[in-house]
Amino acid sequence: MSFPHPRRRSILLAAAAVSAAAAAPAVASGPQEKRGGPLVIGHRGAAGWRPEHTASAYTFAVRAGADWIEPDLVPTKDHVLVVRHENEISGTTDVARHPEFAARRTTKTVDGRAVTGWFTEDFTLAELKTLRTVERLPLVRDRNTVFDGREPVMTFQEVVDLARALSKEHGRRIAVFPETKHPTYFRSAGLPLEPELIRLVRRNRLTARDCVVQSFEPSSLREIAAARLGLPLWQALGTNGGPFGHPVTYADMMTPAGLREIASYAGWIGPDKSSLVPPLTLLADAHAAGLRVGAYTFRAENQFLPAVYRKGTAPNDFGDAFGEYAFHFEQGVDAVVTDFPDLAAAARDDFTA
Repeated sequence: MSFPHPRRRSILLAAAAVSAAAAAPAVASGPQEKRGGPLVIGHRGAAGWRPEHTASAYTFAVRAGADWIEPDLVPTKDHVLVVRHENEISGTTDVARHPEFAARRTTKTVDGRAVTGWFTEDFTLAELKTLRTVERLPLVRDRNTVFDGREPVMTFQEVVDLARALSKEHGRRIAVFPETKHPTYFRSAGLPLEPELIRLVRRNRLTARDCVVQSFEPSSLREIAAARLGLPLWQALGTNGGPFGHPVTYADMMTPAGLREIASYAGWIGPDKSSLVPPLTLLADAHAAGLRVGAYTFRAENQFLPAVYRKGTAPNDFGDAFGEYAFHFEQGVDAVVTDFPDLAAAARDDFTA
């Protein structure tokens, strides 16, 4: 796989802008911004600057230029959808400091993997609301730990309400981009995600301009599609293995035939950004199948950047994030999922200038 040296991007920008526009498929795939250029999606809000899935993270993302904000959905014991990266919450809340919940620490098998900790499905919403959020990667983003303990766990409904308030504040439509997490596991536990998500979409009268639903599991997206909500769907793709509980690999899904199958129920694919680097042809193949492509996850720290964009050797120092964005914008991606939406928005401004 080959990345151009960062110095080349200024030479390539003008020609790439024309070629990327020509390559974009003419499909109805959800909310688009009039400003032009790829969409910027705030990954769990602005996880690079605030503890993820908090009101401050989502607000930061929108004020920085994000078009969509991404809540990961997991259920409570009383079947309320809340937003956490995982249903195991010891790394994203202060639950371990609550002696009243000590006995709920347990080990469960989630998607075939043993996980020990505290799980949202063992708490009512009222109990979860007594917890406070913390930075998930304190050794990487020590600066974010200053915000530990300041905010509660949010419900999906609260994220929808916040998106609408931010849309009004900024005079542009902010879409929510929920991901159904571990849907097969929760279905087996009697807490299916899809019926409650469908109910909330209908209750809030969310349209294709307001909401795009993503999942790694095709069965979850097909269930959403069957509800005929008119929402764009996004098939997330991993780098190895396959979606849990499905007799297909991600490699199979990324073939031309697999992409045509995805296009029968979804308008987007969301691969890891490494899957889009030439000589791999996934981007062109997806566009040929009528799919838009949103790459994940863009971060600024050296350890998350390809070697050509790193600066120095400290893993948590910032590298040339702008160079990586420019490369993928030049390739023709339709969206980027990022922990640093302010950097992505600035890079998009450079690209569309």
